[in-house]
Amino acid sequence: MSADLSQYTMNWNYPTAVKVGVGRIRELAAACRQLGMSKPLLVTDPGLAALPMLAEIQTMLQQDGLPAGLFSEVKGNPTGENVSAGVAAFKQGGYDGVIALGGGSALDAAKAIALMVGQDRPLWDFEDVGDNYLRVNVAAMAPVVAVPTTAGTGSEVGRASVITDSEQHVKKIIFHARMLPAIVILDPQLTLGLPAKITAATGMDALSHSLEAYCSPYFHPMAEGIALEGMRLVKEYLPRAVANGQDVEARLQMLVSSSMGATAFQRGLGAMHALAHPLGALYDAHHGLLNAVLMPYVLVANREVIEERMERMARYLNLPTAGFAGVLEWVLELRQSLGIPHTLAEIGIDESRLEKVGEMAAVDPSAGSNPIAFSAAQFSVIAARAVRGEL
Repeated sequence: MSADLSQYTMNWNYPTAVKVGVGRIRELAAACRQLGMSKPLLVTDPGLAALPMLAEIQTMLQQDGLPAGLFSEVKGNPTGENVSAGVAAFKQGGYDGVIALGGGSALDAAKAIALMVGQDRPLWDFEDVGDNYLRVNVAAMAPVVAVPTTAGTGSEVGRASVITDSEQHVKKIIFHARMLPAIVILDPQLTLGLPAKITAATGMDALSHSLEAYCSPYFHPMAEGIALEGMRLVKEYLPRAVANGQDVEARLQMLVSSSMGATAFQRGLGAMHALAHPLGALYDAHHGLLNAVLMPYVLVANREVIEERMERMARYLNLPTAGFAGVLEWVLELRQSLGIPHTLAEIGIDESRLEKVGEMAAVDPSAGSNPIAFSAAQFSVIAARAVRGEL
């Protein structure tokens, strides 16, 4: 018997206005108008731009009296050049708002474009360092409606974008509180075409956000609670979404879990992301897949200070084995069942640049909220173990 999906149609405002439910993409034009848009620029990636879904959305907007331009020059790890090109397209077309549609890369690029259309400083002046955010001309930012088509990054409820500085081969976090999209549409029908491998990698990314936020030493009980439930949703629904891409309920629950993970990491992330950022910048590897591969190695490295948390997590998730051992066992079995590689070597990463990776990880903003303050050398060791498969 199929589930009654009408129970999942809700409006949330946590941390922003979120429209959840099957078919709610039909409300896109109304959402744009609510933010004062009359001529939005739709920002996506080349893969999505080539799909029928994108043309259908543009046609729907046109029929609703809201013609939208299209910008799709966004790499899998978006660059400063991608953002600059998007800003140029926005200005040349005379657009007045941004529809961010796609996976984390497209959403991050779109949010950065909406930020930069009204600034007279370079993008890197708004890197999440100190009080750089005070440099932003907030009144000149463009409004954003975010529509994720993958369930992983949660960028639709994030106040930052991760953009690669191509010259320095470094991923930088661009931040301002107003980068949080004003309206989000979570429609699982937009994720039905996602291949199993991408569903698995992005779903594990959502898990990494909740898991690292849960392990963070900072005080934020609300985020801790959201993280626990976000992980439970991954446990219940990610295997279903990977096994059957047309399982609408599983797709919806994973979209929700993704948003929850990004909401929870207000509490901070950790060594998974501190390592994934430089590895992604240096090897141009998929961010979610990197977090998925790194996950057990970072858990083991943090073990001495997260044992108590892992006991609570194992109980909440109703794992068959208690404590840290149960969590590690679950993560390893989940990865294997989803076809996630066990080592970084399997995705083309060797040990030749791991000293550099360690140095970059140690100064990555995510490192500051890891349960243990790892040195550059310790980060390099964790990465080496992940290359070799040494738990």
